[in-house]
Amino acid sequence: MVKRTVLAAAGLAIMAFSSTAGAADLSPRMYAKAPVLVDPGINWTGFYAGLNGGYSWGKGDATFLPGTAFASPVKQDVNGGLGGGQIGYNWQLNRTWVVGLEADIQGTGERGSANSPVSSLRTTLPGGDFNLLALTSANSSWSFPWFATFRGRVGLLATPDLLLYGTGGLAVGEVKYSTQTTVTGQIFGPGSQGTTPASAAVTVPGTLLSESQTRVGWTLGAGLEKKFGTNWSAKLEYLYLDLGSATYFGGTANQTSVGFHDHVFRAGINYAFSPAVVAKY
Repeated sequence: MVKRTVLAAAGLAIMAFSSTAGAADLSPRMYAKAPVLVDPGINWTGFYAGLNGGYSWGKGDATFLPGTAFASPVKQDVNGGLGGGQIGYNWQLNRTWVVGLEADIQGTGERGSANSPVSSLRTTLPGGDFNLLALTSANSSWSFPWFATFRGRVGLLATPDLLLYGTGGLAVGEVKYSTQTTVTGQIFGPGSQGTTPASAAVTVPGTLLSESQTRVGWTLGAGLEKKFGTNWSAKLEYLYLDLGSATYFGGTANQTSVGFHDHVFRAGINYAFSPAVVAKY
């Protein structure tokens, strides 16, 4: 009886060991892991386009008969609103630096005019009892209908979505200048130096002269741009434009050197065409 019991126990032990070993030989069940989608963060690389608007404070200057003893300089503010659009491309080099190229074109309402004295001449009339005082003045006007810039940008990422940048490059714009001289004469007395009016003033306008030139110069500025989501961003920007000086009415008795520079402050919005990046694991 005891012998049968021992044999039975040994058989059960062998069966249990065999079952455990068989289970160990089975391959573990494989589970498919779903791909993980993560927020790719802010990426500045790619094409963008947008619109902008703002105001500009320009300064026009004109020198009549430059380089002569009769040279007469005039300066005038040339201010007004502006609006336009821009396109560009950015390259994000790393987590800190972004470089890019941008071109824009603007229409402006910048205008300015000044009436300035040019010369005065007092002449004794025959007989010496009276004198004639002739005053010559010039009414000058400037306008800046449009300009365009072609610039590079170098930016520092203060945060992943906030770019602080400097910018500079080529500026092109139309500068229109008009002038008209007016001579006002009046007789005074008594004598050659008398200052009592002896007649009404007579005004004789001269010919209105106008010329428009497309000028080339340079621009420098700075700005900040903040992204709102993957595609949209808004910016604030300051630009200084210098279009130098050029000769208007060249080869005539009215030859004038006309200079122009401008301070531009504008706000804009951009749409980036770069597709969102989805990380795969």
